[in-house]
Amino acid sequence: MAVTAVAGRRAPRRSSRSKKPFSWTDPSVYFVALLLIATMLAPVVYIILGGFRTNAEITTDPAGLPTTWQTQNYLDVLTGSTFWQQVANSTIVALATTAGVVTLGLMTSFIIARYRFWGRGAMYALFAAGLMFPLTVAITPLYILVKTLGLMNTLPGVILPQIGFGIPLTIIILVPFVRAIPDEIQEAASIDGCSRLGFFWRMVLPLAMPGVITVAILTFIQSWNGYLLPLFILNREETFTLPLGVQAFASEYSVDTAKVLAFTSLSMIPALVFFSLFQRRIVGGLTGAVKG
Repeated sequence: MAVTAVAGRRAPRRSSRSKKPFSWTDPSVYFVALLLIATMLAPVVYIILGGFRTNAEITTDPAGLPTTWQTQNYLDVLTGSTFWQQVANSTIVALATTAGVVTLGLMTSFIIARYRFWGRGAMYALFAAGLMFPLTVAITPLYILVKTLGLMNTLPGVILPQIGFGIPLTIIILVPFVRAIPDEIQEAASIDGCSRLGFFWRMVLPLAMPGVITVAILTFIQSWNGYLLPLFILNREETFTLPLGVQAFASEYSVDTAKVLAFTSLSMIPALVFFSLFQRRIVGGLTGAVKG
């Protein structure tokens, strides 16, 4: 009887409307990705193509393509001294900020990650809390401090605050890299007569290089695109960085839209190329920080 009852039961029917598992090979996924990429790149492409047009074409058909490619707009910008002076200023500020942030951040991360002392957790929490205070919150005290130190209208007046605000993110990224170094390596180096400073240069720096490169790239791009702090600190045109130069150029040539678009596109190309070349380094470094 039991066998008959079991045999008489019908197996449950599977729903024909069962959900399909998510697959990266689904064409809709690529369609959505391409749509998002096109949405983000459309303004960049518009600015670059706008520099090859005339003002009459932009006024008549703002969204059209160039009918006659005008390279003179770009040549006028490239042959002028203003653009290259601002490129030099931005390069100096970005490189000095990156060097300061990487050097101080890596040294501080080494102390927090490898040594135990009273208040270590509080120090790390303090740096983590620094991420919650953007530059815009402290712009007024920074302006007063820079003015008091006599650094107004100077590049160090921009570099030093950027270093201070770049260190918290650097420590958050680098501490996991330094902490992941096995203690056996440090003990073996100590037995071989390697000092703490020697262990830092010979072991910590090479092993933490993925995180160092990630931090350097992020700091360089953020400094290159910085606008608010230079706006408050720099008032002389010869000290302008590229973001300020774009604003000044747009104000001076407000009636020449095509030339303004050419200047804008040339000012953003270095950061775009730099980020495109090292984007894999950024992803790899952040992945290593999360794993650590």
